[in-house]
Amino acid sequence: MPIPQVVKIDPLDLRKNIAIGVSLPFNGPAGPFNKTYSTQEQAKSDLINLLLTNKGERVFNPDFGTDLRLVLFEPITEDIIPIIKDLVTTSVNTYVPAVIVSDITVKKDEDQNTISIVVTYRMRVSGQSDQITVQFI
Repeated sequence: MPIPQVVKIDPLDLRKNIAIGVSLPFNGPAGPFNKTYSTQEQAKSDLINLLLTNKGERVFNPDFGTDLRLVLFEPITEDIIPIIKDLVTTSVNTYVPAVIVSDITVKKDEDQNTISIVVTYRMRVSGQSDQITVQFI
């Protein structure tokens, strides 16, 4: 006898062909914006937007952002990795409540002077997992 499984779906995902937000980058084929039609797509765009925004850049919401660029101008050492993870976790918990961060990996390339931040997360309602990678050069 098969075991019944419960599948959770965000109510916003039930509305077909109705956009719930915009994605990055802002250069869509049907006007200035690409639209998102699922909460998972929108969460990914929200995370990228959050990680690439410094605090104080957003009008009327000066606390929005992560200040990652300020930290990245410090020497790239092992001491900086827990600070980056804390900045990302705190900001995501505050500004993107639709996701739960599972893991944050910081990859540094001292020769190229670049750092990549990989955020693995799962959607709070549906439980679907995904990840984003943001590279700072």
